[in-house]
Amino acid sequence: MGEALSGLKRTHYSGELREAHIGQTVTLMGWVQKRRNLGSLIFVDLRDRSGICQIVFDTAVSEEAFEKANGIRSEYVIAITGEVRKRESVNNNLPTGQVEIFASALKILCEADVPPIHIDDNDEANERLRLKYRYLDLRKPKMQNYLLTRHKIAASARRFFDANGFVDVETPMLTKPTPEGARDYLVPSRVNLNKFYALPQSPQLFKQLLMVSGFDRYYQITKCFRDEDLRADRQPEFTQIDVEMSFVDEEDVRAINERLLQTIFSEVAGVEVTLPLPKLSYNEAMERYGSDKPDVRFGFELKKMNAIFETTDFKVFSDALASKGDIRGININGYAEKFSRKDITKLEEFIKSYGAKGLAWIKFHNGEMQSSIAKFLDEAKIEAIKALFDVNDGDLILIVADKPNVVFDSLGALRNEIAKQLEILDPKDYRFLWVTDFPLFEYDEEENRYMAKHHPFTSPKDEDVDLLESDPANCRAKAYDIVLNGYEIGGGSIRIHNSAVQERMFKALGFTEEEAKEKFGFFIDAFKFGAPPHGGIAFGLDRLVMLMTGTDNIRDVIAFPKTQDAKCLMTNAPSVAEQKQLNELYLQLTPVEKAKE
Repeated sequence: MGEALSGLKRTHYSGELREAHIGQTVTLMGWVQKRRNLGSLIFVDLRDRSGICQIVFDTAVSEEAFEKANGIRSEYVIAITGEVRKRESVNNNLPTGQVEIFASALKILCEADVPPIHIDDNDEANERLRLKYRYLDLRKPKMQNYLLTRHKIAASARRFFDANGFVDVETPMLTKPTPEGARDYLVPSRVNLNKFYALPQSPQLFKQLLMVSGFDRYYQITKCFRDEDLRADRQPEFTQIDVEMSFVDEEDVRAINERLLQTIFSEVAGVEVTLPLPKLSYNEAMERYGSDKPDVRFGFELKKMNAIFETTDFKVFSDALASKGDIRGININGYAEKFSRKDITKLEEFIKSYGAKGLAWIKFHNGEMQSSIAKFLDEAKIEAIKALFDVNDGDLILIVADKPNVVFDSLGALRNEIAKQLEILDPKDYRFLWVTDFPLFEYDEEENRYMAKHHPFTSPKDEDVDLLESDPANCRAKAYDIVLNGYEIGGGSIRIHNSAVQERMFKALGFTEEEAKEKFGFFIDAFKFGAPPHGGIAFGLDRLVMLMTGTDNIRDVIAFPKTQDAKCLMTNAPSVAEQKQLNELYLQLTPVEKAKE
């Protein structure tokens, strides 16, 4: 049976003992990682969040402790007291590998069943099992390091904001449902019948109102919620480092947040970030990389080929041009021999998931040219392609022809996929990039209207304000995203602070005056009482931690995450509500047929 602490006090963490502690008597507490019985000696690896230390049980030191040690197993929780000695068999793979503790006393604090997963970084249990027993998964040193890194990032950010005059203000978790963007998580109100709160997708309106209130510099590390389809780097609940500032322009916001990132990477990762960070306009990012969040650690940049194929008998290309589409390609410089025709067919299947109909290819290898469209390539076209892509022997040109957005999406994704397959990406090569001058609107064909590219409170460029009504497609925003290694880690903008311009924005989005007042009346009214020019940004903390720790799964850096279908396997949430709870809320459920899994 487990024993109480009986006044025993821990003096050190397991992972902090070094040669300087030799000769000291210490008390450690933690979990048994491993036990090895050599007959006259028992060795135990004791683990806590700081690391592992070797404990030696020797009858010459304590027969009672030796006998107790005979009965412990992996994951028992124990306390030991003993003398730190020089380790006879040094383990250079452990920070504590120069020392060991000869135990004079052992208390078993809690016994443990055999765990369903191995508490080891190399455990190969499937993710669903790991998530079901998340509290065990989190005992692994690697998983604990992820969360400790997360803590350090948040702590570094808080220190930076405090030193630079920002005020930490909490904003409500129960807010008003929003009509734009992702779906809200709705919360029924018991005391206000048939009405609902929404969990916040971001603190956007509240942080802007704090600027109207005169707080000038605000930050918050806060939970946000979006009921959207999930991917490997998305979760239904996520954490933002949220920032807003008054009396600033775009450069002001970017400059201080560059310094924030520089501080975090220096303090947490020991990486020195050179400022100022490079910038690309949205249009240039799309033209060169096919993405508004480009990974610039490698080349394979897009090149427009419309002029080369202005006259062609290849119907796929001529049809694309006739329908105002594009022909673009990427050069996989020097890697032609890595891709057989079978490999290229797999790449073609990959891009079809992005809407592309096919993939043409031209390979230059061993002084020869091979191509899926060879019969449509005369000498002039071949020479033009060589010049455009600066072709050398060993190059592979991959080409997509389609609507511009399909070409960008498919080739942008393809260049990333190929870089991963070639294993040329260094996760510790941190390449930051600002993407600026976004379109203010994007056209939604399902809704048959323009939608806000970021959100309805983003300010248009001063010179584009008059395009709100006349030419929304070419209206640019005072918006900026910060990109790291192909991931958007933050996004922000200068906000509209003039109520007349905000009303014009709502009108451009198709809101009637009544709809705008119903949904945002309180917000519009506030601006009539004097709003400063203001802007801000929000960083995705989870995604930032993911990139800084080198994992490719955002669930690794969240203590208790959801699965891709928004379930918690540990608690079985979401679950059925009791009828009594539904009655109190005056809710009646409509039976639906269970979806096939």
